[in-house]
Amino acid sequence: MSNVLKPLTPPHDPEIAAVLAGYPQQDGYVLSLFRTFANSMRFLTKAVPNLLDKDSPLSLREREIVILRTTAKLDCEYEWGVHVAIFAKAAGLSDAQVAATRNGAANEVVWSDSENLLIRCVDNLCDRGSIADAKLADFQKMWSLDAQLEIMALCGTYHTVSFVANSARLDNEDFGTQFPRC
Repeated sequence: MSNVLKPLTPPHDPEIAAVLAGYPQQDGYVLSLFRTFANSMRFLTKAVPNLLDKDSPLSLREREIVILRTTAKLDCEYEWGVHVAIFAKAAGLSDAQVAATRNGAANEVVWSDSENLLIRCVDNLCDRGSIADAKLADFQKMWSLDAQLEIMALCGTYHTVSFVANSARLDNEDFGTQFPRC
């Protein structure tokens, strides 16, 4: 067995195939990231909880802002590009807003006040591991306890996703969007 982290190629062992069948796919294609997770059955089944369900306390737009900002801050073009390609339009994000998740400051005029707060809080979580005192009260007023925990879980999960995709040197998916060039 190789110690090089890379996507597994089909055909997969039946146990792995059964778990991958529960992951999102398009016409039978399983993303390189998920096939990289399959290097460890434990990781594939336990390490990255699926927070992308309809029961999230966050709106699709809020969720995608958190994911895009987190993956952009970690320089993970692979995952950022997958989410832009699949979710940005459905989340109602404009091209300028998508670009701002990568290159913009937390006070960009393209965002509403609550979205600016969300981006500042994500930046704090990514940079410091907590939300600064100056923003914490606003964060607590803006989002329910469920939503606060979901924001933190998304930041943590997409740190892990970014670590895996970046360390495995995953090429962008064919359909993935590239980072905007400054």
